[in-house]
Amino acid sequence: MPKVGMEPLRRKALIDATISAIGQRGSLDVTMSEIAGRAGVSSALAHHYFGAKDELLFATMRHILAELTTDMRRALQSTTSPRERVSAVVAVNFSDIQFQAETIAAWLAFYVEAQQSSPLRRLLRIYARRLHSNLMSGLTGILPRTEADRAAEATAAMIDGLYIRRALKDGVPDAATAIALVEDYLETKLGGRHKQ
Repeated sequence: MPKVGMEPLRRKALIDATISAIGQRGSLDVTMSEIAGRAGVSSALAHHYFGAKDELLFATMRHILAELTTDMRRALQSTTSPRERVSAVVAVNFSDIQFQAETIAAWLAFYVEAQQSSPLRRLLRIYARRLHSNLMSGLTGILPRTEADRAAEATAAMIDGLYIRRALKDGVPDAATAIALVEDYLETKLGGRHKQ
């Protein structure tokens, strides 16, 4: 295989290894050497592709967000009503790709690190704005804008809270239960208005 084709594969292997290492450790306290070993490459090659560990962590967070964005676009394209849009946003956030132990642990570690890291904080703000916007794309078709804004904030807080509780091994054990909890809130909040 030509070298050009190998670079994306190696970069992806390093990002996957980073998620795995963070997930197992439960923090960002992992070394480039450990990550490289998991990816089956040398530390020198890991440094060649990403430079410092911070750059690899940033690239990993961007990768997780890019996967979420791609999945979200795909899910939203197949919806036909505002209520379906809201449910699609909820479902994607708890998809098999997103709501797995290693990814959940990575999200929690990134939230913690974002308190100290401006680049990670910016990425998390982008995530929060996108989540809010995606929820609003459905909720504004059901509720007045002010109510939709509050419902979007509450729904986003529930999603984030369920991730945090799951990362701490104190939350719902599976995606279906998490989705059901958020959907119960939405049904109560929307009060059947979406059926009209």
